[in-house]
Amino acid sequence: MVLDEDALRDRVEALAHEISNDHPDGVVFVAVLKGALILLADLVRHVSVDVSVDFLAISRYAPDSGRVRILKDLDLDVTDRDVVIVEDLVDTGLTLAYLVQHMSDRGARRITTCALLNRSERRIVPLPVRYVGLDIPGDAYVLGYGLHADDRYRNLPFVVRADPDTLRADPDAYLDLYAAEPRS
Repeated sequence: MVLDEDALRDRVEALAHEISNDHPDGVVFVAVLKGALILLADLVRHVSVDVSVDFLAISRYAPDSGRVRILKDLDLDVTDRDVVIVEDLVDTGLTLAYLVQHMSDRGARRITTCALLNRSERRIVPLPVRYVGLDIPGDAYVLGYGLHADDRYRNLPFVVRADPDTLRADPDAYLDLYAAEPRS
């Protein structure tokens, strides 16, 4: 188990408190679909300042290339507003750097980033992630709380390490995680 339900709740509440303190005049959360949706929903419930929410959907041209195509752009005008980009996992930083630039191009006043999980040791772009739920090792493959394998396991209420080879061989290999007592 990487983060159980209690640890997730505590971390999200702490992140929401930090964000509220840093943005007393309100904030626009921009979540990257689909992975950040669950984190965003929980953050919004615990932030104590005015919040607007919008979404971006992206498609990567090639893994680790940093080249991104926006499939769904913002509906909100972020000009002169504080924006927090919400991600499920930040790895190399290439995609996030692109999104930060995109928010800057859209006129955001202040842009910060929030990630449930951060793989800082794999960072290619020296991009700070201001609000981090947990730093994880670069080789950790994780599922749950928005993180998926072929669009499965996103709705697990915790984050668990998984073996990608096991998932390739048997996509159902981790279905027992939906049982009342998840394995560690």
